[in-house]
Amino acid sequence: MLGSQNIDVSRYFYSSLMDMMGAKKVADSKTFLAWSFGDEKPVLAIGTPFDGEDASYGNGTMVALAASSVEDVDKLHKKALALGGQNEGDPGVRSGGFYCAYFRDLDGNKLNFHCKP
Repeated sequence: MLGSQNIDVSRYFYSSLMDMMGAKKVADSKTFLAWSFGDEKPVLAIGTPFDGEDASYGNGTMVALAASSVEDVDKLHKKALALGGQNEGDPGVRSGGFYCAYFRDLDGNKLNFHCKP
């Protein structure tokens, strides 16, 4: 789960991106959001901390989301930045032959979109 200071802002940010990826929203409340990528596939969850403390991102922590193609990586990264995300690495080929694009969401969580061309 990724922490959020404001679930409404996270809903705005992630709803567009998850729709573009074909993920289905499986939870939506005042404190928790989740999208499923299908049976036996990962779920992306966003929530406010249970302990009531401020949400914070981990040093060295990153969530990697698989895209279908190089074009999808480019489109998703562009959309994340248009929604207010911060660029952490332009789209391009990385080690292992993966095509990746890195960004931070509105709470500072680091993510990437990637595919194997």
